[in-house]
Amino acid sequence: MKRAQPGWELYRSFLAVIREGSLSGAARALDLTQPTVGRHIDALEAELGVSLFTRSQAGLTASRGALSLVPYAEAMASAADALQRAASGEAEDERGAVRITASEMIGSEVLPSILTAFREAHPRIVIELVVSNRSDDLLRREADIAVRMVRPSQGALIARKVGVIHLGFHAHPRYLKVHGTPKTIAELREHTLIGFDKQPSIKRIEKLGFPLDSELFAFRCDSDIGQYAALRAGFGVGVCQIALGRRDKLTRILPSAFDFAMETWLVMHEDLKSTRRMRLMFDHLFSHLARYVAAA
Repeated sequence: MKRAQPGWELYRSFLAVIREGSLSGAARALDLTQPTVGRHIDALEAELGVSLFTRSQAGLTASRGALSLVPYAEAMASAADALQRAASGEAEDERGAVRITASEMIGSEVLPSILTAFREAHPRIVIELVVSNRSDDLLRREADIAVRMVRPSQGALIARKVGVIHLGFHAHPRYLKVHGTPKTIAELREHTLIGFDKQPSIKRIEKLGFPLDSELFAFRCDSDIGQYAALRAGFGVGVCQIALGRRDKLTRILPSAFDFAMETWLVMHEDLKSTRRMRLMFDHLFSHLARYVAAA
């Protein structure tokens, strides 16, 4: 007799325990009871014939076998979410869910007003926004539409170039009033600088043509949102999108010495082009993002 496959609810609980680190955390995330999650883990271990977690007073520790299952469980979760979104509305209906992924700065500072306008025009379409600098996999349906700063290479994706977003050094006028405005890169190094914390992020800055050591940063944060908050507060000098700096009345510094350009693309899986709510969102995002880029 063919062996039955473990149900999705078992893998869902398994993935929640991996992400939350405990049965209680997984239960809260899934809105289940802790004993239920525990039974799911026990059932999955029994059906797979492997030990997934080591239990101790400190909590649960994932085994090597458990960690090897995570990418497949995540793929199942993405497929389940995509299935739910697909079932939320008929192909030609203006209703249902659309999941968008964008970088921290685009997702938090640029898209909210654009999505507000879309919502007012299409009130039956639910918007899910993933704000992360990690590129979600559209082929695995982790998202429906993505705003990306690099041209996608997969053939199954529809990609339209929105334009080029420019970044430059900025500071709040209040900071410059107290500390003066640097006139050269050498002078800039003597100012209070806002930058990244971890070394891989420092390398990212070096690629912009401005070699820096983490010790030069007076404010270190690996979140673009955190850096921009410090910049707007007048903490020091940092890098931001020129359009955002103009919007928030920041002063651009050394424009001729430093201008970094990022291509901006709007991407969607080609299988979604026949779904009306996806087309509506894709076209809306493209037109408004193109306007934002052109204004810079």
